[in-house]
Formats: sequence, structure tokens, C-alpha cells
Amino acid sequence: MPLEKLKWVYLVILSIVWGSSFILIKKGLVGLSAIEVGSFRIIFAAVFLILIGFRSILKIKKRQWKWMVISGLLGNFFPVYLFSFAETEIDSAIASILNAATPLMTLIFGALFFKAVFNQNKILGVVIGLLGTAGLILSGASINPDQNYLYSLLIIIAASCYAMNVNILKTHMSDISPLAIAAGSFTVLLLPTLVILYFSGFFERDLSNIALQQSIGYVAILGVIGTGVAMIIFNKLVQISDPVFTTSVTYTIPVVALGWGILDGEVFSAWQLISAFVILLGVFIVNRSKKVFSKFRKQAT
Repeated sequence: MPLEKLKWVYLVILSIVWGSSFILIKKGLVGLSAIEVGSFRIIFAAVFLILIGFRSILKIKKRQWKWMVISGLLGNFFPVYLFSFAETEIDSAIASILNAATPLMTLIFGALFFKAVFNQNKILGVVIGLLGTAGLILSGASINPDQNYLYSLLIIIAASCYAMNVNILKTHMSDISPLAIAAGSFTVLLLPTLVILYFSGFFERDLSNIALQQSIGYVAILGVIGTGVAMIIFNKLVQISDPVFTTSVTYTIPVVALGWGILDGEVFSAWQLISAFVILLGVFIVNRSKKVFSKFRKQAT
């Protein structure tokens, strides 16, 4: 298949897989606690990635393991648990839309800590995106008074972790293969996650409980497919397309998650739709500014 068509296939697959991750978290929380969902997600993903990336792990240099630990914590460990706790109080569709603020947070942290340069379009996009985020949280709190929308802040913290991790990957880990990064970062997370699961009280529960077994099944799919396989596909997409096209998956993930949420009976108001559109508009402006700036730079040279 030509690469031009193949990249669209990868984009559609990633949109479906990552867009479905939020409903899988929700289903996992039916029979498991937030700590258990997060732990099993990491464990399943770690086992899968270690099995297929063992040779890549052996190629990681001693000096690079420090960054593996930092990347593992920021890019996977903290966000996985934060998303699990957030979805105990807010709908899965809302969580996916708030997650779309990640590119905006990436720019903010890039400017604050990694000397990234803002242009006017980027600033405009960040402001619009943050306004949309605030609107989504406030409108959601009004239509769902039984939900604690302060938990939305956990998604923003998770997005901030992703943002820091992206900047670290670009600054300190560009010489490591994508598979080695994925497998190595989950390798360092496996042992502490097993310890957390042990002290969570999971092994004292009735493991014959059907709801618990079903939830573990959902999280297994989430860990292996939604994390492990998705990371491999994403890395392939990065190799055959430009960054602007790759980040466009940010627009499509909430669409899939919203569809799953509606099918699962989640309530979504017109104001929330408007706020979601504002967030995606901000992300679009930020990514569009990259393309425009790239073209300008090429013309200048």
C-alpha cells in the first residue's frame, strides 16, 4: 500500500484505539478501583512491550536509564492513575476532550522550561484552548451536578505530565529508538506497579466475581491494544508522515470517545459541544501555526 494511503489507515486505527481507551477505563472501574485499573493497565502494557522489545531494551545505555525513569513516570505512570481517578467522577467523553489540551500544555511547558519560542498564532491558540477547557469544566458542572468536576483538574495535570514528557523526549531522548523508549520506560514501572497492586488489597478480593473478571478483561484490552499496540502504530506513523499530520489524531480521538459516551448513556449538552469545539479550535490554530512557520522558514532560507 502506498505510504500516502497507509498513513491515513494508521491515523484511523489510532483514532479508534485511543478514542476507545476512555470508555475502557470507565468499564474497568465497574469492578475495579481506580488504583487497580491504573495498575493493571501498566502491567499488561509492560508485559506486552517487554516481550516484543526485549532486544531493544538491551541496547539502552546506562546513562540513558535516568531519562527512562523520568519519561516512564511522566509519560505513563502518573497519567494512567490520574485518568483512572478522574473517571470515577467525570464522564469518559469529557476526559477525552480535556486530554486534547495536551498540545497546548506542551507549548506552555516548552516555553517555560525548554526555551521553545511562541509566535502570535501559538499564543492565540493556547488562550483559546484554555478558555474552551474552562468552559467545558463549568458547563459540565452545571449539567451534571452529581459529578465532581474538580476531578477535571486531574486530566489537566495528566496533560501537563504528557507535555513535560514530550519536551524531555525531544531534548534528551532523540537518539533512542521509539520501541526502546516504550519498552524501557514500562520496564522501570513494572515492579513499583506490582507493589502498588499488592498493597491495594486486590488479592484479598473474591476473584470469582464476574464484574471483577470483566473489568480485568477491559483493562487488558486497554493495556495491550490501547497502550502497547497503539504506541507501535504511532511510532510507525511518525516515521512515514510529518509532525502536523501525526498530531491531527488529537482532533479525532474526542470524536470517537464522544460516540462511545453517547452510546453508553452519557449526557452531553450544547454548551459542552461548543466548549469542545473551542478546545479543538485552539489546538488546530497551534498546529496550523507550526505549518505556516515551517513554510515561512523554508522560504526564508
